[in-house]
Amino acid sequence: MTELNGAESLVTTLAASRVELCFANPGTSEMHFVAALDRIPGVRCVLALFEGVATGAADGYWRMTDQPAATLLHLGPGLANGWANLHNARKARSGIVNIVGDHATDHVPFESPLKSDLNGVAQSVSHWVRSSQRAAEVGADGAAAVLATRDGALGRIATLVLPADTAWGGGGVAQQAAAPAAAPQASEAAVDAAARLLTALGGQAVLLLGAAGARDERAQWLAAAIAAKTGCRVLAEFYNARMPGGRGRPGIARLPYAVDATLARLAGAQALVLAGSVEPIGFFAYPGKPSQMKPAGATLLTLAEPRQDVLAALQALAEALGVRAGQDLRDGRPAAPAALALPSGALTAESVAAAIAATLPEQAIVVDEAVTTGRAFGPLMATAAPHDWLQGMGGAIGFGLPCAVGAAIGAPGRPVLALEGDGSAMYTLQALWTMARESLPVVVVVFANRAYSILQGELKGVGAQISGQKAIDMLTLDRPHLDWVALARGHGVPAVRVDDAGALVQALQRGFASQGPCLIEVVL
Repeated sequence: MTELNGAESLVTTLAASRVELCFANPGTSEMHFVAALDRIPGVRCVLALFEGVATGAADGYWRMTDQPAATLLHLGPGLANGWANLHNARKARSGIVNIVGDHATDHVPFESPLKSDLNGVAQSVSHWVRSSQRAAEVGADGAAAVLATRDGALGRIATLVLPADTAWGGGGVAQQAAAPAAAPQASEAAVDAAARLLTALGGQAVLLLGAAGARDERAQWLAAAIAAKTGCRVLAEFYNARMPGGRGRPGIARLPYAVDATLARLAGAQALVLAGSVEPIGFFAYPGKPSQMKPAGATLLTLAEPRQDVLAALQALAEALGVRAGQDLRDGRPAAPAALALPSGALTAESVAAAIAATLPEQAIVVDEAVTTGRAFGPLMATAAPHDWLQGMGGAIGFGLPCAVGAAIGAPGRPVLALEGDGSAMYTLQALWTMARESLPVVVVVFANRAYSILQGELKGVGAQISGQKAIDMLTLDRPHLDWVALARGHGVPAVRVDDAGALVQALQRGFASQGPCLIEVVL
């Protein structure tokens, strides 16, 4: 048998450990790993033109598969370029294996142009970091990295630094990652305490879903049954990594983004029971407004931590409350909302939402980075066909287009709709090229309000005032206007511009029917 070099042992290890995909943006130090990917079957490679596309795509892939993808990044600057979407992935609790090439060990002492504090960059966004020291250790390090992408029910970020000489050096030994441990169970005491609290408080208690509690339709139905039994309110965290929605589903409402709206939604609650969620905290601090969203004096009771088996905890809670195991959990659900008529006329947040809800295909995946425009979509999306809704979790913009790439690859055959603000889309528009190259069924809708509307709203929220053109120029996207039709076509993606709701409906219908990438610029 031919001896493996370190890079070959790592590729073999990844394939044996069910890491079947690598989103790559390589450089010189990674060329032996690139060659190994070419020679050894088992790991598919997808090229990204920017590291933030690779890391964001790996996030979307995990959300649809619960399996880690690898990224291939070039030295400290390459990892830093992907940092923002790794931050988002960490907040989404996605598992990713970053393979980051480094200078050969005998080159590191010299002050070369690309020398950086690679470990410092990695540690700031990773749960696990290791730098291989010898080719013979690379396989074992790779297996350890794959195992490190899980913590119970949660995914984690693992970063393996691969010095060039450990990649080209001989003596590599392939490994296979050990099976991850099962998610820990919630305690009986927590289940019993939650049952007593919900029974005692009824409508003055909130069962707050997060993690698997929001992403699993079975968990949603259990929560609905618990609410029917106790009278408690059921809500989900505003940001969710993946949330089923649409007709025939429980229709769990999310906490609002805005502080005042969240305070109003939680008013009167004497207790919040956390089912895979965390205490609701405002996205930012605002003068004169609280950071903690729970009412003053309200109790926080943890039924299950995010890393625990939230579905099993909800099942145990339902049983403790006397919800029979064989009972149809759909009893008492509201009638399915009637389908909306196809909208026409002016483009507003409401007419856009109606167009999307009316045209969305069955089992579509919606990636939401619509920012301000998309906040009005929630109620109308209950009328849409069953779908999964993916949101940016960490607040670093430029998440939507890369996540759509990863989601489309992770769930082949399912249509993907990416909802994007025009300012946010500019951060990672290179993802359009990957969509075209991979022929991914992604319909991108860019909301061209030609401004950083989110910041215009935040300006009011923090009580700041502007009086001159200098500040206005920092909050608007004009002189010139971005031409999204030209930008998309330049990346190989067909595109169209619409300025009324009827045209949007037709463009969405054509886009979904094409089963390939397309972009719709919605001029607001």
